[in-house]
Amino acid sequence: MALRPDRNFGQWDISYFCNDTTADRGGPICLSTAGSGDAMDQAEAVASYVATPSGAFALGVLMQDVVNLDLTRQHINQHKDEVQTGGKVAILVDGYVDTNRIYPSETPTAGAAAYVGPSGYFSTNNVGNQQPQVGRFLSTKDEDGYCKVLFGPRVSVNASV
Repeated sequence: MALRPDRNFGQWDISYFCNDTTADRGGPICLSTAGSGDAMDQAEAVASYVATPSGAFALGVLMQDVVNLDLTRQHINQHKDEVQTGGKVAILVDGYVDTNRIYPSETPTAGAAAYVGPSGYFSTNNVGNQQPQVGRFLSTKDEDGYCKVLFGPRVSVNASV
């Protein structure tokens, strides 16, 4: 579980597919390939967690688990917000989430900038000024490793919360 119920939804985007093998919800998801026009149902509109965030364009926070199930043997559990690999995903574009997708060795502080980290994690480090800032941390990690992260256009890159 990578998200807790404490969240604020400002704006969603449902125009991207996720072709990752699997992905846990709650991390910053980035543009992989773009479709043309509004690209609502174009297979070229793909979002994914990036291994190397340098120069990546963050779309928002992934709000569903991406699973790879044998659909001839079992159904997707709709109550768990699961999406089959290659399906459309819900991306939170504006709001805040309480997530544990913080890079394991890092300890964020409230008000610090949140950057896209490797493999779908938020990071406190901007290595070589190449990682995009996607938000601000609104708390420190709790005993379970969860932290509140503000994401979206309300976040000013140069101002504190």
